[in-house]
Amino acid sequence: MFPLTEENKPVAQLLLNSGTCPRCIFRLCGVDVHVPYKLPYKELVNDLQKFLETGKDELILEVPNPPPKKIRLQELEDGIDNLSQNGEGRISVTEDGNIASKNSNLSVCNVCLGILQEFCEKEFIKKVCQKVEASGFEFTNLVFSVSFPPQLSVREHAAWLLVKQEMGKHSLSLGRNDIVPLKEAYKWITHPLFSEELGVPIDGKSLFEVSVVFAHPETVEDCHFLGAICPDCFKPAKNKQSVFTRMAVMKALTKIKEEDFRKQFPCPPNSPKAVCTVLEIECAHGAVFVAGRYNKYSRNLPQTPWIIDGERKLESSVEELISDHLLTVFKAESFNFSSSGREDVDVRTLGNGRPFAIELVNPHRVHFTPQEIKELQQKINKSSNKIQVRDLQLVTREAIGHMKEGEEDKTKTYSALIWTSTAIQKKDIEFLNDIKDLKIDQKTPLRVLHRRPLAVRTRVVHSMETHYVDEHHFRLCLKTQAGTYIKEFVHGDFGRTKPNIGSLMNVTADILELDVESVDVDWPPALDD
Repeated sequence: MFPLTEENKPVAQLLLNSGTCPRCIFRLCGVDVHVPYKLPYKELVNDLQKFLETGKDELILEVPNPPPKKIRLQELEDGIDNLSQNGEGRISVTEDGNIASKNSNLSVCNVCLGILQEFCEKEFIKKVCQKVEASGFEFTNLVFSVSFPPQLSVREHAAWLLVKQEMGKHSLSLGRNDIVPLKEAYKWITHPLFSEELGVPIDGKSLFEVSVVFAHPETVEDCHFLGAICPDCFKPAKNKQSVFTRMAVMKALTKIKEEDFRKQFPCPPNSPKAVCTVLEIECAHGAVFVAGRYNKYSRNLPQTPWIIDGERKLESSVEELISDHLLTVFKAESFNFSSSGREDVDVRTLGNGRPFAIELVNPHRVHFTPQEIKELQQKINKSSNKIQVRDLQLVTREAIGHMKEGEEDKTKTYSALIWTSTAIQKKDIEFLNDIKDLKIDQKTPLRVLHRRPLAVRTRVVHSMETHYVDEHHFRLCLKTQAGTYIKEFVHGDFGRTKPNIGSLMNVTADILELDVESVDVDWPPALDD
């Protein structure tokens, strides 16, 4: 059933005469039923002409850029080939409803600039889908996004003012919000075509996005008059090539008075010579996250790449030994590594290991069985004797928060081999076993002052346990608040940590070896080995 009513006829006729396509006529008449928009373009043109036919006699409509009898979408080479320029012509509607035209080219809509003409048809959708399938991404659904030239908002505003004026002559009204947005109509038409062609549903929450960016160089200056009338709406932004963004244009259109707009821009808008072009068709997948716990057995391995003044100090790192494998398997572009704290290059991490998470950016492969993840973990562990990974698993972005929340309230357990300048006996260190919840003040250590702000941080040493080795050595096991600088707690850092083991024992003390025995963060969930 044709969606327009008798009261829409004057407006529909006016718009058609001005060079507006049938789908934009529907939008400007407030048609919010999906089905009519989905009909083939040729059928829409014929149906509209029949609707507007006033009698059985031939009706001659003067149209600046008329639709042809046969609408043929040109083959899209390399994304898009523009349609030929249009000349003046006339459309004849004969008794049998056929359209005759002296012009053999497609008329480009003066409102949507061809978006709801050529770019809604199956031929274009197939071209986009071919690029999606060739991209190599793994997906079970997708979100489809489009970016239209900002001048479309100006042209739609001009068409609305024209319609509003015409409806006023018939004591009718049309609010700006009564118009169906171009993007909505476009999605009504294209979403089912994408789903059919790719065999997957369109899902607004999908992590896989297909985006199409349109441009129309011919009319790029349509927006410029707004800059003079509403300069406050157009401010330069770092990542924007032009101040005339869609949001800025929309804001200006809400501010400008109707009479000022009419003085500056034609209502109806002029008909263009060519349709929009496609700047880019891009596919991208949202990040996926992998978590686990790592053990570090080397005293010559940094957690992250150790590069000073552009020069690499050590050949590898914990981050790279794990992430390189993930990048390859997930076919990701890049990664971001994070962990629950960090150890120094000469410190081992033992026990159950340290929790870590890796964000894999734009992965092409995202679906893995638990067995495949387990095999990936085994591959990482076989590749190096410096680290081992456990509990490797896929997690959500939100779950990573568990690793960081309340970080300073967590506890960590260490084992340190300590040297003293003066000879000691077992009884000289036993008093340390009785100290509980010792508060210490730590000024930012000299060794990290280049990357950490200068501050005094209060930390708690919850408990200590000593094991005598010889007259100059003992092993100290201690449980501390997360964020405690253990090395500085032992040697004092030239008095920047108070109290410290040296001051408590009244000796000069230094640390020879340090191991992290446990990081008491109950995440990620432990898995069966």
